Amino acid sequence: MTAPLSDADVDFVRTVVHAAAAIVIEPSKRYLIESRLGPLARLDGMTIPELIAAARRDPLGRHHRDIVEAMTTNETSWYRDVHPFDALRTHVLPRLVERRRNERALTIWSAACSTGQEPYSIAMLIRDEFPELANWNVRIVATDLSRAAVARAEQGVYSQLEVNRGLPARQLATHFTRDGACWTISPVIRSMVRFGVANLIGPWPSMPPADVVMLRNVMIYFDVATKRRLLDRLHGAMRPDGYLFLGNAETTMNLDDRYQRVEPSRAGCYQLRTALTDGAGVDRTPATTSSRTPERSCP
Repeated sequence: MTAPLSDADVDFVRTVVHAAAAIVIEPSKRYLIESRLGPLARLDGMTIPELIAAARRDPLGRHHRDIVEAMTTNETSWYRDVHPFDALRTHVLPRLVERRRNERALTIWSAACSTGQEPYSIAMLIRDEFPELANWNVRIVATDLSRAAVARAEQGVYSQLEVNRGLPARQLATHFTRDGACWTISPVIRSMVRFGVANLIGPWPSMPPADVVMLRNVMIYFDVATKRRLLDRLHGAMRPDGYLFLGNAETTMNLDDRYQRVEPSRAGCYQLRTALTDGAGVDRTPATTSSRTPERSCP
């Protein structure tokens, strides 16, 4: 029988997670704490209250850190929500290729990469639709708070269920090889992405100012003050004419008036207002599209 969580235990987890990752967990989400921490506690032969007690005794120790990572959400899929990737293909990347033609360099940051489906989707899109970028310095930097998620992303090995979530058959056949019950992404695509662990409220990865930042379905977990701080930091981490992608339920409205949503509107794409007023922003007409058209368990 599972030991019940006390109100003090719930408050401890909520406080720890907010302090370490700025994630807001409502007091009513006791069930979420139990579902996330249950498997973690069982790995160490503990009940959830015993796990929390161990974290209380050692605020800098493993249990404390594991609780924070377990409470992060790692929901993801290939080409998630479709519209942002369509916007990258038809609007954003064609314009960036034109503007960066002399530099021949692009930096894209997937700022909450989970197990890698988002940055690998971007890499496949670039490989398939923009072959001229093969000779450019294209950096795809992918970070996440969860060490376990980043480790899985670096392996590039996915179950059948995972590849069934949004991955087109053509991309599966072109960029993956089957290994028993699993699918392994090709070395070419894997080499296009640099993974690392990073906390969005802590130090950010060392990289040039980003041309594109994917920060999708992250700010919904933050309070207003954290959202404002994050958008302010992004202002300095992006190129002046760069692009910011947020999730469908997220906005910069009433948070930071330096950003403005741009077409196509369903993509959740934003630019700095200065980019739009100086002529560097996305125009309101579609860009011309290119004619390029069980032997073991998975980790």
